Amino acid sequence: MTAALVTGTSTGIGQVIALALARAGYDLAITELDIDALAETLRHPDLKNRKVVPLGLDLRQQDSIAAAFDAATQQLGAIDLLVNNAGRALIKPVVDVTRTEWDDVIDTNLRGTFFLTQRFGRHCIETRRGGAVVTIASTHGMTGIAGRAVYGIAKAGLIQMTRMLAIEWAEHGIRANAIAPATVLTPSRAEMLSDPAARQKMLARIPSGRFVTPEEVAGAVVYLASAASVTGHTLALDGGLTAQ
Repeated sequence: MTAALVTGTSTGIGQVIALALARAGYDLAITELDIDALAETLRHPDLKNRKVVPLGLDLRQQDSIAAAFDAATQQLGAIDLLVNNAGRALIKPVVDVTRTEWDDVIDTNLRGTFFLTQRFGRHCIETRRGGAVVTIASTHGMTGIAGRAVYGIAKAGLIQMTRMLAIEWAEHGIRANAIAPATVLTPSRAEMLSDPAARQKMLARIPSGRFVTPEEVAGAVVYLASAASVTGHTLALDGGLTAQ
């Protein structure tokens, strides 16, 4: 039996990742800031034959990280896969960013993700089972773009975290990889891109001329979770954006 902990699964990319892992045979611990927000995900037929544990998780709080991970292991046993998906966005010029906004994004996207991953690493080392970490980064962590500095800095940190963990944990059989999507066409993004001018401006940056789908991200997660020879890699799902 294999089990995965996936963060930020009430909608969008995280929800699609959780469903793909369920179809691949994983039991799941799924998280959200507000546990009630997971109701839609829990009703999905793809989860019908899997054991699924819904958990509240605030990555900004160390106590919440510890409680959520402990609850996941208590109810599922050993966790084989951690998918770091939860995060916060901020679109704002650098000169206008407040300390509170900086802390909110960094504490969620980078600090909290690091300490949850640390908890997972300890678990894998103690149980001597090995494991895999897949972290959802972003092309904003690989290239420059105006108005996304704090978000991009956090995502760049996750990409470097992936490299460091891959080296340090290789002897324990723990693999660490990341996925860096360009704009993913989730329902919330589709609404934002309903303006034709905004949509065309973003598409013009992507050589393939189309946005990434949540299903493509989920497929990459399933692959990286199962590919035993891959570690320390950041897979850019970006239609050629970062190849330019």
